[in-house]
Amino acid sequence: MLPLSENSKIAGLTSFVPPVGMRNPHLQTILSSLEIRTLGQKQLDREAREILVDAGGGVRLLGFYTGQKSGSSRGLILLLHGWEGGSDSTYIMTTGGFLYRKGYDIFRLNFRDHGDSHHLNEGLFNSSLIEETHRAVQNIADRGGTLPFFVVGFSLGGNFAMRMALRHGPYPIRNLRHVFAVSPVLDPRKSTDAMDRGLFVYRSYFVKKWKRSLRKKQSLFPHRYNFDDLMECQTLMEITNRILPRYSPYPTAEEYFQTYTLTGRNFSELSVPLLVLTAADDPIIPVEDFREVKGNHHLRVHVERHGGHCGFLRNYRLQSWIPDFIHHTLLHSA
Repeated sequence: MLPLSENSKIAGLTSFVPPVGMRNPHLQTILSSLEIRTLGQKQLDREAREILVDAGGGVRLLGFYTGQKSGSSRGLILLLHGWEGGSDSTYIMTTGGFLYRKGYDIFRLNFRDHGDSHHLNEGLFNSSLIEETHRAVQNIADRGGTLPFFVVGFSLGGNFAMRMALRHGPYPIRNLRHVFAVSPVLDPRKSTDAMDRGLFVYRSYFVKKWKRSLRKKQSLFPHRYNFDDLMECQTLMEITNRILPRYSPYPTAEEYFQTYTLTGRNFSELSVPLLVLTAADDPIIPVEDFREVKGNHHLRVHVERHGGHCGFLRNYRLQSWIPDFIHHTLLHSA
């Protein structure tokens, strides 16, 4: 088991200490998603180039690339959003904008059926689709040529990032130097239950977004999908239990969740540095789960007392500490 108190130390990094009035984990979590936080980050969008990425098997994923105007770059950073997020999610835009200004090229990738990409593939997204995501990331890294390549994933994107770090040995990603997982989902069953049974705002937010995504998919492929009865569901587990037997290879939620559960997973075969950032007060991901993750010297788990889920807002201007954390690590691991 990981001794979190020891593995969470990063040389020269000041701990995250939010103002007293912003220490509530729900406040951290909810405020971090406010679109107002993206003001000043529009340069990332204005200068981005839309790219369709080959993910193998005829699958295409939508991404946005923003390169340094000077042509000189410190490296290429791939950002992976969370479930029902996208390449324009607030945490993606703020982190990407910060690191772009620090001299890195930025690639923001959408998972299947996220962002404006529902039309690209007839098949429906599910979180077990690590092979297509890994293949897409390999192709993105190849575009970077000789540049150092880094992966940063948030929430479910953090889960994908951790699985790609595990797969890097047998299925190498060109010039991959470091993988970051911010508030990663480790036990999807627990996370689903936490969203369903926690504050109503979490369940309402994700149920609404998931239904909107399903309606869009049905309108594009009416010959294949009919989600009408799912629109009456009130919880994420209700939708999950109904949709899996009909539109996935997994007859039960237990079998499906097991495909991307990372609690108890052995990371002793890691061949690339993997740094996990989480908060002890995360209302969606229990911090205790990180003690069950075994690994070698490449794995570090950094636990802060406060931060909520993908929050880590360090002041009343709603500026995030996450980009500073990533940049600091990149500078000291070069």
